[in-house]
Amino acid sequence: MCFFRLLGIFTLLVLLSSCVTNPETGKKSFILISEGQEAQLGAQAYQEVLSKSKLSHRKDWNAVLQRVGKRISEAAHRSDFQWEFRLIDSPEKNAFCLPGGKVAVYTGIIPILKNEAGMAAVIGHEVAHATLRHSGQRLTANLGTQLGVLVLGQVLAQEDSQDKRLILAALGLGAQVGVILPFSRANESEADEIGLRYMARAGYDPYQAPKIWERFGAQEKGGPALLSTHPTSDSRKQKLQELIPEVLPVYEKSPQWGVGVDFTP
Repeated sequence: MCFFRLLGIFTLLVLLSSCVTNPETGKKSFILISEGQEAQLGAQAYQEVLSKSKLSHRKDWNAVLQRVGKRISEAAHRSDFQWEFRLIDSPEKNAFCLPGGKVAVYTGIIPILKNEAGMAAVIGHEVAHATLRHSGQRLTANLGTQLGVLVLGQVLAQEDSQDKRLILAALGLGAQVGVILPFSRANESEADEIGLRYMARAGYDPYQAPKIWERFGAQEKGGPALLSTHPTSDSRKQKLQELIPEVLPVYEKSPQWGVGVDFTP
């Protein structure tokens, strides 16, 4: 790509971008794509994931997912997002939320969640990634001046390309669609914190969040970690325990659902 074309793309990105302040944290982030464009990419990537996945038809688990999703999305205060929650039939112990509110949970994670509050903790974490615009931050860091905002949406329509794999990775999806790549350590910790806040605000027992990491840590030997290979399950458990006193007043003021439905037989 010639110098002047690169310069033109860079100028376009700067003109269309801004320093974004997140209302949940008060932190500012420099993101080179608009939130609308980010949501469009998320919707396209979501459809690709669903087209290559088998959806679960378990009515009981789907009912819980829809209920939890509704409460967490309301707690996130993003009514402008086009929220959608799907349960994917797969042994993978994963979940994700793409920009714009497209959420998927893999059935393989259900036993580790153990109950409805456990699902709320994971959904809260994933929704926080979207509301905090972690994908936009990663796209900015990964793409730099190599791709213009105007061509990003077209890249996902390609059958396969290096650019497409780059965008999917930045959105939190690996080259093998449906496999989560870890966000940065800072992003994961931030999503844990805000996700706990969403969970408490939605009326779910926040003490259930660190218990998930305790259960997952017991299964981690030789296997992948949930949502991210770092920070460790033990460190996340400890940090969440430290944060619980901060969110308890929020939980106590909410219409409490406690633990909710138990997934174990």
